[in-house]
Amino acid sequence: MNHLQGLNEAQQKAVLHTNGPLLIVAGAGAGKTKVITHRILNLIKNGVAPEAILAVTFTNKAAREMRERLGALIENDRDLNLPISRQALRSPTPFVSTFHSLGVHILKENAALLNLSRHFSIFDRSDSTRAIKEAMKQEGIDPKQYEPRNILGIISRQKGNGTTASRYESTAANHVERIVAPLWKRYEKILEKERALDFDDLLLKTVLLLESHTDVLSRYHKTWSHLLIDEYQDTNQIQYRLSELLAGSAKNICVVGDIDQNIYSWRGATIENLLDFEKTYPGASIVTLQENYRSTKTILDVSNAIIEKNKNRLEKTLIATKEAGEQMTLYGGFNEEDEARFIVSRASELAQAGVPLSEIAVLYRTNFQSRALEEAFLYAGVPYQVLGTRFFERKEVKDMLAFLKVALSGENSADLARIVNAPARGIGKVTLLKMIEGRESELTPAMQKRVSDFRALLARIRSSAETRLPSETVRYVLGESGLEKFLIEGNEEDKERLLNIKELVTLATKYDALPPLEGIEKLLEDAALASDQDTLIKNEKAVKLMTIHASKGLEFDYVFITGLEEGLFPQRIDRNDRDEEEERRLFYVALTRARKKVFLTFASVRTIFGSREVTIPSEFISDIPERYLETEGYESSDSGLLTIE
Repeated sequence: MNHLQGLNEAQQKAVLHTNGPLLIVAGAGAGKTKVITHRILNLIKNGVAPEAILAVTFTNKAAREMRERLGALIENDRDLNLPISRQALRSPTPFVSTFHSLGVHILKENAALLNLSRHFSIFDRSDSTRAIKEAMKQEGIDPKQYEPRNILGIISRQKGNGTTASRYESTAANHVERIVAPLWKRYEKILEKERALDFDDLLLKTVLLLESHTDVLSRYHKTWSHLLIDEYQDTNQIQYRLSELLAGSAKNICVVGDIDQNIYSWRGATIENLLDFEKTYPGASIVTLQENYRSTKTILDVSNAIIEKNKNRLEKTLIATKEAGEQMTLYGGFNEEDEARFIVSRASELAQAGVPLSEIAVLYRTNFQSRALEEAFLYAGVPYQVLGTRFFERKEVKDMLAFLKVALSGENSADLARIVNAPARGIGKVTLLKMIEGRESELTPAMQKRVSDFRALLARIRSSAETRLPSETVRYVLGESGLEKFLIEGNEEDKERLLNIKELVTLATKYDALPPLEGIEKLLEDAALASDQDTLIKNEKAVKLMTIHASKGLEFDYVFITGLEEGLFPQRIDRNDRDEEEERRLFYVALTRARKKVFLTFASVRTIFGSREVTIPSEFISDIPERYLETEGYESSDSGLLTIE
């Protein structure tokens, strides 16, 4: 069994399991992706058809890496590729997807049952916020009194729990619920009018479809006999229900997770899904992966010391396979600028010693902390990249994608309004309204000609999408729409926008291997579902700056964990709201991103919301055994720095 070489005993046990429910408790850096891919390979070698295997994870990046590693494993397995390679035969492969991409796939295949077009639009956060504001306007509710994003957050959380607008309305009991209920109904009408779904609908509508159409669910049971789910500790109620439905009566479900890395309760993730796995699937096998292949023993000893204080967890201790390594460096700065200067200085020293900048990460608890850090990196001339500046949210990129969406579906009035004058075509708001309402016959002949020319442009774009490579279609939109000419003749900022669109053309080449229309659909889908990690440029020569939440699943040689102050990390906005164990899990996740060394920093004085506050070092620091720390600090009796004993 060559495919078992290089696997430890626990990993082999997980890989060799074939049928029935399996829970893999995988510690950080324990090789879980390797186990998942080798387990899929083992299933195929045992006669399970590749296309009968469904693997689900949380990010596009994780799904892409799993797909690539799995493809290489299958391609290099001699038993599966004799006498001729599977690639040459273009053999079916396992379906590897994120939860939301899986939802899109199922909804598109059954669009007619839901009165949807196959080319339905997916509202991003800004689209949904706009729609909520419109719903509030229709209901006569002042957005200054009730923040639209908070209303959207309530609706999103309820959809994640599997609740529909009608069910919510029927149980609305308090003032806030009675405000949200009619807004939710209005919001749903706006989505329906624009033949669109929001991000949460992709899972809620899928579950409702499978629950109400047993024939459809039965078809997917026949399609996928084996289900694997990664990061199971991050599933919410609707993801749990979707997994349960797809597992069916066969219950050939394998989930991989680590309660110690559950950091998303604020968006509905519940560790009970993992803790109760044996109740949901009686007789489930359990395998625990504890050997860590990523971090030094020092990092793991500290991580274990931190997380063992949590009570709500499955017992597990990370075991080092690497040497002790360096101590952690603890730095206490006078203020956030001093803290940032220290970080930049050490990052520069590492770079001068030959460490690639891409192997250095600076992690923070909240986004506002990035300001001082960015200023320090800019001043020192050290290249950096902030994770979270999303490519697909740039105006010019959204314009290009809107042309494609309207050309394919013609339904979304928001996208239509976005592009009708991109660039200017002399079509005003009144004309646009008549276009949306189908009253173009009321327009003047001259205006009808402009509208007709615009619709002819959309028809040409659709024809291109149906016949040309996706990259050629994106290039066609750029030229035919007039955007290219407009941006070339513009200012320096416009030329920068043109470069971003050209980058979109480059990105579209990744979809050229698919049939033309399918490639464009996949491009639009991936753009709608892109996450922060999809902005990460692999091997870019720059230090990475990001929140700890955004760092989940990533790893670097050197990691700086900043802002270790009481109230900031662990965060304490409202003592009653604070989940102490989740904050500790978040620190554990931050520590285990590092392979070689961790730097811990805090400031004695920090300006928050314009107010300078004296801080107290985080309780997490005192939880670290002294032998693992070397300390540095701001040398001033007036600094307020607390000495670490």
